[in-house]
Amino acid sequence: NSRIHAEISIFHCMDIGSNNSYPSCALSNFEPYDFTVSGVECKSMEGFLQSLKVKDQKEQEKICQLTGFAAKVVGLQHNDWKIKQKRYWRGFEYPRQSIEYQLLLDKAYMELFKNERFRKALEDTGDEVLTHSIGNTNPRDTVLTIDEFCTRLMALRNRLKKRKN
Repeated sequence: NSRIHAEISIFHCMDIGSNNSYPSCALSNFEPYDFTVSGVECKSMEGFLQSLKVKDQKEQEKICQLTGFAAKVVGLQHNDWKIKQKRYWRGFEYPRQSIEYQLLLDKAYMELFKNERFRKALEDTGDEVLTHSIGNTNPRDTVLTIDEFCTRLMALRNRLKKRKN
């Protein structure tokens, strides 16, 4: 039993959250970052993610301009997606549990990865295991699960490390 605790203790975790210290706060989806997905300018990952709840492309573009809590609040007004389990982007419909939806999330995070300030924050996490304690694990209830979020961040960080070697 003590051996297990010793093995677990070698891992250091960093909980991603907008109210936490740097670099954790800088990796929150609430953090303002400029990036472009499919020709649409986004001001934060939260804005992009919340826009996926809306079918109308003009409305999506407006939501993509939002950051932080403002984006979250607008998204809460569109939680009817949970009934159909569909997401929308640029005129296409994505079943929430589809490979296509996962590829869209990958694309968005790759675009965010082009932002130098985001890459710096990611690099500054060192070798920490990234977690998100306030996140949701059920894909039927959230745009982005804890696993979908943290796995992408750590994969992008690994990509940074490979570039340096």
